[in-house]
Amino acid sequence: MPDLEKALRERRDAGGRVFIPYVTGGFPGVDASLLRALQDAGADAVEVGIPFSDPVMVGGVIQEASRLALEAGARPSRILETIAEAALDVPVAVMTYVNPVYRHGFEMFLDEAESAGVAGVIVPDLPVDEAGDWTAACAAHGVASVLLAAPGTASERLAWIAKASSGFLYCVATYGVTGIRAELAGTARLLIERLRPLTDLPLVLGVGVGSPEQAAEVGAFADGAVVGTALMARLLEGDRDGLLALSRRFRSALPPG
Repeated sequence: MPDLEKALRERRDAGGRVFIPYVTGGFPGVDASLLRALQDAGADAVEVGIPFSDPVMVGGVIQEASRLALEAGARPSRILETIAEAALDVPVAVMTYVNPVYRHGFEMFLDEAESAGVAGVIVPDLPVDEAGDWTAACAAHGVASVLLAAPGTASERLAWIAKASSGFLYCVATYGVTGIRAELAGTARLLIERLRPLTDLPLVLGVGVGSPEQAAEVGAFADGAVVGTALMARLLEGDRDGLLALSRRFRSALPPG
């Protein structure tokens, strides 16, 4: 599988900024061909959500996409099969919650993820002080365990998160859940400034990056952006071509290096 941290470091070290689009796995139309099209649109990595019935971190758009995906029969194993079928040249990270991972079993989940070519896993509701067994299991499987760093977190805890994370550090731009905001939160830059002295991992900003213009702002101080709600809103409208066109605009807003 492609190495997540290596791929993002290469973009950053060449003077570029990272673009990671998110799509909800199992949602109608999120298939291997769409994942390949996102790669062709310039993604440095692709984030695929594994839906859960109580997605505490996400806002209305991705909640609705998750609901529809579950109604359509989305299951972790099926989503991993789609990722394996896509066989991307860029890394794939999956985002899910601790409940489905725990129910599946850490080892079984990571066995299947590794076999599918997953390069990283994001579990936003697993706090760093309870993540030791999980991060150790990920390391044993060669899968990055991407942790989240949020505004308002104490400096000592930020240092702990930065040390425990691998692949990249998912930097949460604002308080609250995912969604489109009228402007980029001021907490975004402050968080990146606090993290720079703590880690050399790529610092990629997500949650509230809703337009190419905001992505361009992000590129001035962070190493890149994760974009989800703006893209999934297009799919909820049945506009696959619009999603891909918007992805290309986000890529253009973030310098390639």
